[in-house]
Amino acid sequence: MANANDKGGGFIANLGKIYGLYTGGFAVFVIILAILEQMGVSNQVIGYLFVFMTIGVYALIGVISRTAEMGEYYVAGRKVPAFYNGMATGSDWMSAASFIGMAGSLYLLGYDGLAFVLGWTGGYLLVSILLAPYLRKFGQYTVPDFLGARYGGNLARFVGVIVLISASFTYVTAQIFGVGIIASRFLGISFEVAVFVGLAGILVCSMLGGMRAVTWTQVAQYIILIIAYLIPVVILSTQLTGVPIPQLMYGQALEKIAALEPALGVVKTHTATFSNAKGEMNFTDGLNFFALILCLMVGTAALPHILMRYFTTPSVREARQSVAWSLFFIFLLYFTAPSYAAFAKLEVYQNVIGQQISALPGWVQSWGSIGLVGACDAADAAQKFALCAGVKGNADGILQLSEFRIHTDAIVLATPEIAGLPYVIAGLVAAGGLAAALSTADGLLLAIANALSHDIYYRMIDPNAPTKRRLIISRVLLIIVAIAAAYTAAQKPSTILAMVAWAFSIAASGLFPALVMGIWWKRTSNVGAVAGMIAGYGVCLYYLIMTQFYGMPLWFGVRNISCGLFGIPAAFIVTYVVSLMTAAPSKEMQDFIDSIRVPKGDVKLARAEDAVIH
Repeated sequence: MANANDKGGGFIANLGKIYGLYTGGFAVFVIILAILEQMGVSNQVIGYLFVFMTIGVYALIGVISRTAEMGEYYVAGRKVPAFYNGMATGSDWMSAASFIGMAGSLYLLGYDGLAFVLGWTGGYLLVSILLAPYLRKFGQYTVPDFLGARYGGNLARFVGVIVLISASFTYVTAQIFGVGIIASRFLGISFEVAVFVGLAGILVCSMLGGMRAVTWTQVAQYIILIIAYLIPVVILSTQLTGVPIPQLMYGQALEKIAALEPALGVVKTHTATFSNAKGEMNFTDGLNFFALILCLMVGTAALPHILMRYFTTPSVREARQSVAWSLFFIFLLYFTAPSYAAFAKLEVYQNVIGQQISALPGWVQSWGSIGLVGACDAADAAQKFALCAGVKGNADGILQLSEFRIHTDAIVLATPEIAGLPYVIAGLVAAGGLAAALSTADGLLLAIANALSHDIYYRMIDPNAPTKRRLIISRVLLIIVAIAAAYTAAQKPSTILAMVAWAFSIAASGLFPALVMGIWWKRTSNVGAVAGMIAGYGVCLYYLIMTQFYGMPLWFGVRNISCGLFGIPAAFIVTYVVSLMTAAPSKEMQDFIDSIRVPKGDVKLARAEDAVIH
């Protein structure tokens, strides 16, 4: 990593060796901690070592990768190979929602939880077919940069920045929320303090080196998060089935669960509440199921921090290839999530439900103390467990299924302890969850700061600003946005999955139609695009706010996590109609759009200030 600043290809040429040594070093670190645990070192010390050593490594990469060059800061010099860009994108993508919340949603929702898997995975097909290669060929730094260049003016750019900030801020709040959960549990500090502790690691990675530091940090974070995700469930699969391939063996766990459920009084297995009555993800009809899939798919293809990753490849061809690698690295986790849910539920059914309250394992109290687990048998259970509020136990001293509560965000993090695995495995999973949350937070904060410093300050306020001042402003804005997000997360606004789903609907409604129509329908006018973005964003936000906070009845029974179901068509329709009613783009711009749709050829650079559109 010491050659991260070199001008030549030495660092890039040795990436395999560098990250191979890094992976080996991490494996040795885990083995040493396992030995220390057997020697009697306390769990708290092991937790501290996992959290601070991994954050320290990420911070070191950020310091080594610091840069004062604009191309390096915004797009990592456009020299990230497809394989490693795919890995960084996978890390950027697999947020706390994927790592922490995905298996939890499957645990509580059953097959209905597959809406998240289908939506998020399907979105990458839209990215690869409709957007990534063409945005790379356009040659800009940010998504609002594309909007400003394509639609010839600062109004489209400004509206794009507003949508970007709304979606990304909601998303980054969810990541810092996840960091708070992990840090509070494994460091033994309050949640409100924990979010700011995690923030320090986020800022060091992204503030000094921008996209270059974030890229190489995210590759390192992916290695840790995928190892941390796979090891516990591989061990569980081996223990329960004798075969260390959980992705193929969790069917046996499902059979055992199905056999146990009648005796436990399970009547309906696919129900769960993630938010309040308006935002809950409790699918009782196909409409909400498919609406969520649509919003997640389209939102995936419009998330600025993901699209930014494809600006960093050396060529248009490698932008396409990196989408394929992204799908592969994401597949490794998503293909494993159902087995996590199955094995965790089986462990709970066999070893927790039906046990004496006095004999419950220690993890129930540990996770209950931070509000993620509840054993609600005793009359005073609500005083011990926040999740027991409103639950009436029968106080017979035995934990019934109806008296047990576990939050979706606890399933993955608590599984090693639920299964009685060594604490070092629990610490490993915490390190993985932290890597997932930090990597996505880095990308999101960078997207917000770059939009403010590059698209607002440089493009709209001071086009003559020197490089040094632009970088200083970007870093200052990064800190301000990060602190605001941490403060918001400290208020515990909702669950991770609910906040993430809102972000996807906002991005889908406000950005996707303008991006897709800007590339695929050259008749799209600047007025039409702006009107469409405002309409889609406005409809989505109105429905979300009014149903979530003001009690407005749901339209057609659609939960507000799928508010994009109304915003997306509104944006497409308004863009199309207004474009037909207003003057077409100039011939120069239409010819330019034709040129970027050619699969091969050099990168086409369009500067917003040079674009001529009527």
